[in-house]
Amino acid sequence: MSSDSKISKLWKTEDWLACWLGFIIIAIGAVAVLTKAFDFSALKFGTWHLWENIEPHKALSAQINGAFWWKLLRTFVVLAVLFGAGVKLQGEKLKKYLPAFVVLFVLAVIVRLISAEFTLNRYLEWAFWALLVGLLISNTVGTPEWLKPAIRTEFYIKTGLVIMGFSVLFSNIAKFGLYGLGIAWIVTPIVIIFMWWLGTKVLKIDNKPLVITLAAATSVCGTSAAIATGAAAKAKKDDLSLAISISIIFTILMMVFEPMIIRWAGMNQLMGGSLIGGTVDSTGAVVLAGNALGPEAEQAAVLVKSIQNILIGFIAFFVALFFALRVDKSGSSKVGAGEIWTRFPKFIIGFFVASLVASFIFLPMVGGSEVKAINGVLDQYKNWAFVLAFTSIGLDTNFKSLIKQMQGGKVLWLYVVGQVFNIALTLFAVWFLLSGVVFDVPVLDLYK
Repeated sequence: MSSDSKISKLWKTEDWLACWLGFIIIAIGAVAVLTKAFDFSALKFGTWHLWENIEPHKALSAQINGAFWWKLLRTFVVLAVLFGAGVKLQGEKLKKYLPAFVVLFVLAVIVRLISAEFTLNRYLEWAFWALLVGLLISNTVGTPEWLKPAIRTEFYIKTGLVIMGFSVLFSNIAKFGLYGLGIAWIVTPIVIIFMWWLGTKVLKIDNKPLVITLAAATSVCGTSAAIATGAAAKAKKDDLSLAISISIIFTILMMVFEPMIIRWAGMNQLMGGSLIGGTVDSTGAVVLAGNALGPEAEQAAVLVKSIQNILIGFIAFFVALFFALRVDKSGSSKVGAGEIWTRFPKFIIGFFVASLVASFIFLPMVGGSEVKAINGVLDQYKNWAFVLAFTSIGLDTNFKSLIKQMQGGKVLWLYVVGQVFNIALTLFAVWFLLSGVVFDVPVLDLYK
C-alpha cells in the first residue's frame, strides 16, 4: 500500500472521520466554555407538562421561545455541516444525504420531545423512543429509499463515542478504587468468555461475530460495546441491529424491575447501585435505575458503569486480535500485524485520546468544575449523535428479518442465560467487596 493511500484513509474512512468530527466538537466546546466568547450548547428539552406549569417543570409552550429555535437551528447546522462533510469525504453525494438528514433530524427532535414529557421521562429514556419511532416507520409504511442515505448508524454512534471519551476520566478508577475494578473489570471478561463458550459450543450458533457482539453488549454497556466489538469482529449490520435490539428490550425491563427487586430484597443503596451499574446495559438506564433507589445508589451505579465503560477499547482490541488470529484465519496459520491493525476500530483510538486529554491535560490545567462544564456542552452533542443512531437503527430494522436471525431462538437463549450468569456473578462480587464481611465498606460521600 502506498503512503498516499495510507494518508487518504485518515480522512476518507468512517472510523477516522468519526475521530476528527468528535475532536472538532470537543475542541469547539472546550474553547466556548473556557473563553466564554460564544455559546456552543446544543438544544436540550427540559422536562415538560403538556398543559400547565408544575414546578420545577414547565409547560411545553413555555419552553418554545426564541432561544429554543436558535439552539435548534445551531444544533442542526453543526450536525449537518460536520456529518455532511464526513459523508462527502467518504465519496457520497451531498444532494442525496442532506435532504434525508433533514428528515432524520426532525424525527430526532420528535424523539427528544417525547422522551422529555414528565410521565414518559420517569420510566423510559430517549433510546427507547428513538428505537420505537424508527421501528414504527420501518415496520408499517416502510423506510423510503430517499431516506436511506441519512441512515448511518455506525458513523453517528462512533462520533458520539469519541465525544463520550472526554467524560470518561481515568480518575474515576481512583474514586472507587479496587471495589469498582473488582466489580467492573473482573466480572466482565468472565461473562464474555462464558457467553462465547455458550454460544459457539453449547448452542452451536454459526454466526460468531453475532455471538461476541451480543456478549459484549450484555457484559459491558449495551450499544456502545456492541458497536465497538461488532466493528472489531466485522459483524454485519443485521447482526448489530439484532444485538442492540435485544439489549435495549431487556435493558428497559431491568431498568424498571431491578430496583424493585433490590428494594424488596433489602439490599442497601451502595450494594444495590453497584449491582445496577454492573448489570444494566445502557449508561442512561443505569442512572435512572440507580436514582430510583436513592442518591447513594445512583452515585455507586454511575461510578461502576464509568469504570466498566473504559473496558470498551480494550475489549475491542482483544476481539480484533482474537478474530484475526483464531476465528477468520481463512486457512492461514498466521495473521500479520497489518491485518490486526486493519480490523481494529480506529474510533476507539479517538475515544482513548479524548479520555486521556480530559484526564491528564484539561483536568490539571483548568480544574474539575471547568471540565464538568465542558462535558455539559459535549454531553448534548453526544446525545444527539446517539439519538440519530438509535432512530437509524429503528428505521433499518425489520421484525421479519430479526425473527429469521434468531436461529430458532438460540440467540435469545444466549442473551437470557448470559445475563442471568452476569447478574449472579456481579451479585457475588458486590457482596464480596461491599457487604463489609470481607473488606471495609467505602464511604461514597468522599467521592462527591
